[in-house]
Amino acid sequence: MTLLQVMRQDAPDEIVLRTRDTSRISALLRELGVEYGQWELHLNATADTTQEELLASYRPEVEALCKRDGLVLVDVASLHPESGEEWAERAAKARATFLEEHRHAEDEVRFFAHGTGCFYLHIADNVYAVVCEAGDLLSVPAGTLHWFDMGPQPDFAAIRFFKEEDGWVGDFTGDPIAQKFPRLDALLAGDR
Repeated sequence: MTLLQVMRQDAPDEIVLRTRDTSRISALLRELGVEYGQWELHLNATADTTQEELLASYRPEVEALCKRDGLVLVDVASLHPESGEEWAERAAKARATFLEEHRHAEDEVRFFAHGTGCFYLHIADNVYAVVCEAGDLLSVPAGTLHWFDMGPQPDFAAIRFFKEEDGWVGDFTGDPIAQKFPRLDALLAGDR
């Protein structure tokens, strides 16, 4: 299930709020200008599901969102567990890159068709950790400071939406703030 955990930027161990209530998550994020919603899952995506199959399964939703928000480029970002040292190194490198605080010149819009990932939104004095799972749609407004954790064993497929071809390129702040906050695996372990 989706999770929102709010922490103070200067006290990462202090939990201001923790909830799995999607209505509450949606309302709280909306107040921040962040869109959160859910789409019905149309297929059980696996590591063998192609980008074409995934996009075809969600064609009506994708087309409606593109029309509504003026999005013109759509693709799929995915990582699935593989065996071997090469995969482990590739996964660790990908994880480390996005665990640095950055912003984008356009909205970062993602639909999770499979798996889990966490967006950390650094807004005002708080950090909002939004754990997204299959079925979740999140739109982070342009200019919002954030980072993303795909976990130690990345396993996800997300449809990405852009207005420009380089819309995914991040402007990294160099601030080490992301290193102070609990990672995806720690957030999920908090339920145990």
